[in-house]
Amino acid sequence: MDLRIFTEPQQGATYDTLLTVAKAAEDLGFDAFFRSDHYLRMGSADGLPGPTDAWITLAGLARETKRIRLGTLMTAGTFRLPGVLAIQVAQVDQMSGGRVELGLGAGWFEEEHKAYGIPFPKEKFARLEEQLEIVTGLWATEVGQTFDFDGKHYQLTDSPALPKPAQSKVPVLIGGHGETRTPRLAAQFADEFNIPFASVEDSERQFGRVRAAAEQAGRQGDDLVYSSALVVCVGKDDAEVARRAAVIGREVDELKANGLAGSPAEVVDKIGRYEAVGASRIYLQCLDLGDLDHLEIISSQVQSQLS
Repeated sequence: MDLRIFTEPQQGATYDTLLTVAKAAEDLGFDAFFRSDHYLRMGSADGLPGPTDAWITLAGLARETKRIRLGTLMTAGTFRLPGVLAIQVAQVDQMSGGRVELGLGAGWFEEEHKAYGIPFPKEKFARLEEQLEIVTGLWATEVGQTFDFDGKHYQLTDSPALPKPAQSKVPVLIGGHGETRTPRLAAQFADEFNIPFASVEDSERQFGRVRAAAEQAGRQGDDLVYSSALVVCVGKDDAEVARRAAVIGREVDELKANGLAGSPAEVVDKIGRYEAVGASRIYLQCLDLGDLDHLEIISSQVQSQLS
């Protein structure tokens, strides 16, 4: 079971804070550091000092880390043209020595688009499908050849399809709860399928849909990695769990029902339930980025029991 650290910087974090968390995650043996791709806070957080860009952040971290993998859950397809995104991700992959993964989604948070003047198209899913075709097609084009694409939303003519990533294949993550189109897209383009903030039962059903779609597309169901993203709140005792829950504005019982919360033993047991339905990777949503002791207890008392 891989454990990955997943952050939400739009809630309030500087690049230096993210760097500190990424380096701590690397030192503590976590598999990867991922971040969301948002430009506006959500809920009651103040969001100070303001948003950081996902791919600029990852470019910096690529040069300041050595082992840990880096990626997004999920890059918003509405934020970037697909050709530009392919260049950005390829460059960051080169900068990291081949440690980048691309989570790509349709985009959904209309308020942040209004706040920063970003168009918010009505037809987002069809755009996402074209974006995936373009990004993966550009990377797959042999050096010296050109790439063309004539879609409804995007057209590329005689693209040199450069630069190339350091990896021969940048892992692509697709995720969500959609019952039909999401599994179909995952079957066509994804190396990993992620379901965020879902129960064990809902995760099992969605994993099954993706497996079935993969088989219909001529792939094996096990060709994909299946993962979950869940909020985490671990403590050595009830008081520590309650304190950490209060800091992020959540109730302990709610966190235990909907995430990974409680003692290390409770969290290991809950992770085991996700593993039993097919998850081999968990993205731990860490909402208090100043609490490095939280990462340490997860590493020493949760991760150590799973490895």
